[in-house]
Parts: sequence; structure tokens; C-alpha cells
Amino acid sequence: MNNQFDRHRRLRKTSAMRDLVRETILHTDDLIYPIFVKEGKEPKTEVVSMPGVFQFPLHELEAEIQAVQDMGIKAVILFGIPAEKDAVGLQAYHNHGIIQEATRLIKTNFPEMLVIADTCLCEFTDHGHCGVIQEGEILNDESLVLLQKTAISQAAAGADIIAPSNMMDGFVQVIREGLDEAGFQDIPIMSYAVKYASAFYGPFRDAAGSAPQFGDRKSYQMDPANREEAIREAVSDEQEGADFLIVKPSLSYLDIMRDVKNNTHLPIVAYNVSGEYAMVKAAAQNGWIDEERIVLEMLTSMKRAGASLIITYFAKDVSKYLNK
Repeated sequence: MNNQFDRHRRLRKTSAMRDLVRETILHTDDLIYPIFVKEGKEPKTEVVSMPGVFQFPLHELEAEIQAVQDMGIKAVILFGIPAEKDAVGLQAYHNHGIIQEATRLIKTNFPEMLVIADTCLCEFTDHGHCGVIQEGEILNDESLVLLQKTAISQAAAGADIIAPSNMMDGFVQVIREGLDEAGFQDIPIMSYAVKYASAFYGPFRDAAGSAPQFGDRKSYQMDPANREEAIREAVSDEQEGADFLIVKPSLSYLDIMRDVKNNTHLPIVAYNVSGEYAMVKAAAQNGWIDEERIVLEMLTSMKRAGASLIITYFAKDVSKYLNK
């Protein structure tokens, strides 16, 4: 027999050996947990299309943050569901808007918990788009004015990181300038630098009540077919002052994540989105897959592709898996 071939299996022989040579390791510190907060006195409500994910009123938020902190998760990202909406998303930048109030509550009771504020208008506008509308068109520069106001109000409420998700041109530069002028030079921006017009967002729109009331978001979110455009978007955001770069969605865009990692110098954040979560939960509930193994494999692939951090609705589940 010819014994000149390589013996790769030597390093796979035992569990201890495999642990010793493992190249990519998932940690609880890598996880950012999304939380939906809503105005009103109604109790928490489970999102039908996202089993295990809830909309929390402020009076139940403290218990959820305590549970998250006890699991070793150190960062949450907040999405707001206001009681009232209007054409310009006033509640997004109101000093007592739901995200601002939730941020104050968390930072008062859990000062070590990192609070990331999603900075967008779509959850607060009655038309569901991420900017100002005029004759059916989403206006870019006029929207930037409101997004800047939103970011400043969120920082003033105590947000540790501003995460603008609107995909307007120049949003990082305008928000950075606004934060600096308002005295928030030390507040970093986690930019949704690469955000595709994806079909994987459906359950999120149920959770946040942010589905567009007309048209779609293809005029400002990216075409899923495009790759080089993602690099242009990411490089622009880095030059404009971003501190982190998000790639969203994750699972179908691992190649994009690696491209962005190779062409920029900032930490990359994978957003494991609602549709990716819902598909796994549905298959697991039907007994078709091993949920734990699938989830850990998915998230490890995102780190392997270049992500330093992962925003995921599985954060609490993953913490349990890793701490067993």
C-alpha cells in the first residue's frame, strides 16, 4: 500500500484532539441579543412567527435583562414599538420615546449591560419606510436630519452604541457629526453597512410592526445579487466614521462577510436575522433537525467567515448550550 498520502485524520481522532486544534470558537461574549420593547401596560406578547421571542413592556423589561445578564450576555440591541406613529416618526427621536425610556431603565438598573440602540424610522412611521416620504419617494437628505436627531436623543438617554439601520446615503457621516457636536464623541457607531433587501426579514416585521404600507425598500436596501456594491458600502461607512460594520442577513451572505472583512479594518458584526431564526425553530418543532447542533454550526460559520460579533435571537439558547 502507498503510504505517501497525508494523514489528516490524526488530528481528528479524539474529542480532546479536536478541541486542541479547533480554529474557530464561539463564545458568549460574541453575542448581542435583540429585544423588542413596546409602549403600554399590556403584558409581554410572543411573536407568532418567532417562537421564544417577545415584545416587552417597560414594566417587564427589567426581569428580562436580569435573565440575559445572568446568562453572561453582555450586550443587547433595542427595537421600539411605539403606541403612536406618524409620517415623520416623531417617537423615534422624542426624548421620552420607547427606546429612550428602555435605555434609561436598563442603564439605571444594569449599568454594565451594553445597550445598542437601533437608529431608524421605519418602526415609528405610519408608512413603514425608513425615511421621509414625498410623493411616494423616500427622500435621502431630509431623512438624514431626523436620523441624526434620533441618534443624539438615544445617546443622551444613555445608549452605549448607536446602530443606524436605514441605508440612506451619508448616514454614518451625518450621525457622526451630530454626535460629536452634541458632545458624544466617545459613542461608537455600529453601522448597518451592508443591508440587503432580503426576504429573510419577514418575521421581524411582525415583531416590530414595521412592514412598508406601500412599495418595498429596494430603492435603498441592496440587491441580493450584488457583491462589489457591498464592499463600496462598507468602505464608505468606514471612511465616514463607523466603528463596527454589520452584514445583514448572515447565512446566505457569508461570502460577503468575508469580503468585507478582507477589505476593511473594523470589527464585523453578523446579523443572524429573523427569517433564519424562524426557519430553524419551525424545523426543530417538527423534529426534523437537531436545533442545538444546527444553531451552533450556523453561528460558528459566521465567525469563520469573519464576524467578531453576532446579533442573534438565539443568544439565550446559545448561552445555555455553551455553558452546559
